[in-house]
Amino acid sequence: MATQIVMDHTGDTRHHFNADDTEALLKAEERFKALDFCRLYGGCFAMPPADAATVTRSFDPGAEETLFYPRLVGG
Repeated sequence: MATQIVMDHTGDTRHHFNADDTEALLKAEERFKALDFCRLYGGCFAMPPADAATVTRSFDPGAEETLFYPRLVGG
């Protein structure tokens, strides 16, 4: 079971999906594109099994977790 974790000012929202389920995979890819397209988030990390997290700009259906984090605002 793969997970997309979306961080925001209230905490996080987790979206779980089965990469073997075509419909769930399409929804997860749409969610990835919507978050990336809107530029609401500062970036995202894909955490593949047994590897270190890497910055990603494309949907990876093989990643165990994908973490979307908000832009940091300083002042």
